[in-house]
Amino acid sequence: MSKETPSKINQLLSSQPYGVVFLSKWLSDHGYSLDLQKRYKKSLWFKSIGTGAMIRMGDEVGFGGAIYALQSQGKSNIHPGGKTSLSLQGKSHYLDLGASYVVLFGDTKETLPSWFKQHDWGTKFSYHRTSFLPPELGLTEWTIRDFTIKISNPARAIMECLYLTPKENSLMECYEIMEGLNNLRPNIVQELLEHCNSIKVKRLFLYMAEKAGHQWLNYLNQEKIDLGKGKRSLVKNGTYIPKYQITVPKELESNDSSEL
Repeated sequence: MSKETPSKINQLLSSQPYGVVFLSKWLSDHGYSLDLQKRYKKSLWFKSIGTGAMIRMGDEVGFGGAIYALQSQGKSNIHPGGKTSLSLQGKSHYLDLGASYVVLFGDTKETLPSWFKQHDWGTKFSYHRTSFLPPELGLTEWTIRDFTIKISNPARAIMECLYLTPKENSLMECYEIMEGLNNLRPNIVQELLEHCNSIKVKRLFLYMAEKAGHQWLNYLNQEKIDLGKGKRSLVKNGTYIPKYQITVPKELESNDSSEL
């Protein structure tokens, strides 16, 4: 091993926190050739976890370390969202959301790399590619060990939950979550709703916020929010809400906030 290699490996190891994945392309872009990467693996500095990704030998890396690599090294918009993000921020403590299931969102053109899907992170994933919200809006930083990743803030996260209704999330469950979101910032909600291109999400969001009696709803300028035209039937044999032109489950409309 040449004299420059220990220096380069030390620079590399000190440039990234423990607990994260190293992307091969990112390494190449920063002066660590594929041949040098092979030497590092042969010398047991790193071990491969699939094509295009490696971790420090002996390091414990969870899915957060993989998300860090995608975001920080790969400049990806893939992020934990929906119920996972709400659970991380303590907004869904009454839901059964253990670490065994993680909901991820990304842009329509972004796919999860094979190394991510094939590696055992100790959890199952649900990945959704969508552009119903701009990728840069409504994200907040979440700290894991010595690094941070971007996750959906509560306002974006509940909209992501609503986006997945009724196939993956029930409307009753989403309303239970909405009930606890009494501290959303109106300016953040306003921006998200104005840029959201899902009529279903916007109508449900406003309907549930109104039903929950949230005060921040009074500070929104709903004239700037395009709710589209025409009726939206989300369930069969439900109750029609004329104001928002949506049909929701009868049990949701008949349920008083105090009963949930």
